Amino acid sequence: MKESPSKSLIILAFISIYIVWGSTYLLNKIAVTELPPFYLASIRFIVAGILIFIIARILGHSLKITRKQFLNTLFLGFLFLSYGNGVAVWALKYVDSGFAALEVSAQPLVILIMMYVLQGKKIQPMSIVGVVLGVIGIYLLISQKEILAQENSIIGILMIFSVMLFWGYGSLFVRKADLPSNYFVNTGFQMFNAGIILAFMSLVFNEPWSLPNTWQTDTQWSMVLLIVFGSIIAFTSFNFLLKHVSPEKVATNTYVNPIVALFLGWLFLNEKITVQSIIAAIVLLAGVYFINTKKKLVLFERFKK
Repeated sequence: MKESPSKSLIILAFISIYIVWGSTYLLNKIAVTELPPFYLASIRFIVAGILIFIIARILGHSLKITRKQFLNTLFLGFLFLSYGNGVAVWALKYVDSGFAALEVSAQPLVILIMMYVLQGKKIQPMSIVGVVLGVIGIYLLISQKEILAQENSIIGILMIFSVMLFWGYGSLFVRKADLPSNYFVNTGFQMFNAGIILAFMSLVFNEPWSLPNTWQTDTQWSMVLLIVFGSIIAFTSFNFLLKHVSPEKVATNTYVNPIVALFLGWLFLNEKITVQSIIAAIVLLAGVYFINTKKKLVLFERFKK
């Protein structure tokens, strides 16, 4: 029998997915003020992918995969990270980090609707309540005068919505995809492949490249934290929790991350938190809760071993 992990280890893993993932919005917002978005994301994922490969080999896992598995990790790396993360970071040029986190928290709503449209899956009554609340929450969030008054804010809103569509399709595709059985290897290939794609995207958009030693100190630290904590430790913690804790408990990061992002954006970047944002957050996250009670497994299937 497998030995159960200690309670302290489980608590540390939860802290990781709550605080670390919630803080990535702040870290990306800081870094994107100096670095172009695709270049920023390419460096993050190439380095993180290489480090994960090294960790996998130290743990004795083979990096050998089939051609089909490689193509699937390439496709998912594009959906989740190249487009999903790269465009989300780009959107942070136009919207606040806390706002972006709140909009992304509606991802379960998008996935639920895509399952209905693409797969014909029936939406359960509890989830219908979640859909209604989610739509109301999104409307309250994006209809604020303070948001609409920001230059090019609509562009940022639409960019994040497109990210949610790509992420949603990837979440559905991964259930039938042939992927490496070990989650370290799977994640490593997705990250590395996504980083290479992002590098090409950066070249296509003619983004200026620079060496890390020329970056501002805040940007350097943000990149280190994104690579080590956001891309390696948090993903590892997430996989660890999925093995030892019920999925609905792990899914609580969906509710906590936006709150962390809002608080950190207010604390470090002086981003305003309006009363309407608070109301929108309550309504939207209540909707996500109702949806996750029935459809939680779809969101996290891609992280499973």
